[in-house]
Order: sequence, then C-alpha cells, then structure tokens
Amino acid sequence: MDLPAPWIIHCDGSAIPNPGRMGLGAVLVAPDGTQHTLSQATHTTGCNNEAELAALVLALNEARARGATSLQIYSDSSLLVEQMGAPAAAHARLAPLYAAARALLAGFDAVQMQWIPRHRNGEADALARAALGAAPKPAVHPSLKHLPRKKRKALAAPHSGSNPIDAR
Repeated sequence: MDLPAPWIIHCDGSAIPNPGRMGLGAVLVAPDGTQHTLSQATHTTGCNNEAELAALVLALNEARARGATSLQIYSDSSLLVEQMGAPAAAHARLAPLYAAARALLAGFDAVQMQWIPRHRNGEADALARAALGAAPKPAVHPSLKHLPRKKRKALAAPHSGSNPIDAR
C-alpha cells in the first residue's frame, strides 16, 4: 500500500530571555502545496528546548486537525530530534511534553523527523519570534560563521562617522 505524500512541517520555538516567555512557530505545507503558518505565544515561561518541543506539539495538533496522515518534520533543534528518537526524555522536566509529542506522532501512519541548520528554518523561527514581538534573527553570512557571536555582532553593527565613498 502506498502512503499518501507527506505534509511538510518546519517548527521552531523561542524563549526570550532564555528562560523566559515562549513563542512557537510552524509552517505546514500540505501535499498539494497549500501552506499554513502558526505563530503563537504561550501563557507560560520556559527554556528554548521547552519552546522547541511545544512548537512541535502545536504543529502536530494542527496537522492532525487538517487530516494529515504522513509527515516529514524539520527542526533546527538537534536535541529535539535526538530526544524524539530516544526511549525517554533526558530532562525530567520536559518528560510530559515529550510524552505528549510521542503520543501525537503515534497517531500518524508515517513520520520522518530530521535536523536542519538554522538558516534552513528561517520562516518558522521568524514566526516564533514574531509571536513574542521580536524581529527575525539576522542571517549570518557563511564567511562569518567561524567568528564568535560577539565579533559577528560588532562587524554587523552600523558604523558611525562619515564614509568618504558615500559623502556627497
């Protein structure tokens, strides 16, 4: 029996500060190409790992409500992807959320879950941050990725003073 084409899910969570308010974002793409976006702030506080997991649960509930039976899930949280494949959650505080996610996943005929780099999950990240009223994270140019975050921020900051090339 052939399975239907999967729904594609990109999910991401954000905690600002970490731990702090949590924003959840997800992009669901139906097999026919129809796109659905989710952007929701929670009423609770938590860490970024909790937000990532809550975003997955939100997306799974939406996929189920829309009739999905087969899923391809992408997340930029390596911890989330690893822990979903483990028999038990590494952190007891997150165990109930992992149990909820596993129970939801069991209701689908087929599920594939894969880690992707953050830059390939930008829309879900922007939706999670938007739920908290935060701007999307700026993209990091590949040539700067080897630098520490503080150095990248300093290089990306606008420079004061005049630039002779721009002076008119």
